[in-house]
Amino acid sequence: MRVGFHVSIAGSVDRAVDRAVQIGCTTFQLFTRNPRCWKAKKLGSQEVKAFVEKVQSYDTRPVFSHMPYLANLASPRNDVYRKSVEALKGEFERCRKLQIPFLVTHLGSHLGVGMESGIDRIVKAVDEAFAVVGSGVMLLLENTAGTSNSMGGNFEDIQIIIQRLARPEKVGVCIDTSHAFAAGYDLRTESAVEDTIRKFDETVGFRKLRLVHLNDSLGDLDSRIDRHEHIGLGKIGDEGFRNVLRSKLSSLPLILETPKDWRRRDVENLRKVKELAGQL
Repeated sequence: MRVGFHVSIAGSVDRAVDRAVQIGCTTFQLFTRNPRCWKAKKLGSQEVKAFVEKVQSYDTRPVFSHMPYLANLASPRNDVYRKSVEALKGEFERCRKLQIPFLVTHLGSHLGVGMESGIDRIVKAVDEAFAVVGSGVMLLLENTAGTSNSMGGNFEDIQIIIQRLARPEKVGVCIDTSHAFAAGYDLRTESAVEDTIRKFDETVGFRKLRLVHLNDSLGDLDSRIDRHEHIGLGKIGDEGFRNVLRSKLSSLPLILETPKDWRRRDVENLRKVKELAGQL
């Protein structure tokens, strides 16, 4: 089982590898830049070299990058949309330099203009980015909690986006368990987990799934509340994650994005996952 966290790059990108290894990760996710601004600091040749060497040395793979927070590939506002497309292109280039094979992106919000418009914007953005940057990095579309105007709250919408792309083979999916649960996909019982996997397979196709964001949900089933919780302390609960971790979802890399607070440290969440998976 490959399991890890989203880790900080404070100080230098290669420090993320050190932090991941320190808490026992066998895979990890990071932002390659400050996620709260449009402008990205250029990657230094030494930190790129150090990052690649550390990943290979510690075998913390695969590595996943995540798009910055500001990007909205579905935005009807042209200024934000163009900045988002350029951010996507830039992140592809940074991933290639760092030899990161996967880039996760949220699908954004149509801001009230409608799902069809949002889908059209996303498809054009992804097609443009791949046309300019080329291959080498797979883009992973992440499901959402189904909040108002958000894109990708159900598996059918994600499949429509993939089908309309010029190069669908370059795109995969990341399922966030907190988002899926809040959007109405039950994960609490063995049969519920299997039913959710079946629904995904019948729409998107399980072969497209490359990553699971393993997070409990503060909101209840179908609440549309996008709030992560520590593993087992939310509405999915211990039994839900025990069933998730005994399903074929556990064959995929698992990345935790649990809260940073006094109740439980990352290493304790990691231990909880291993306990529920029957590895302790």
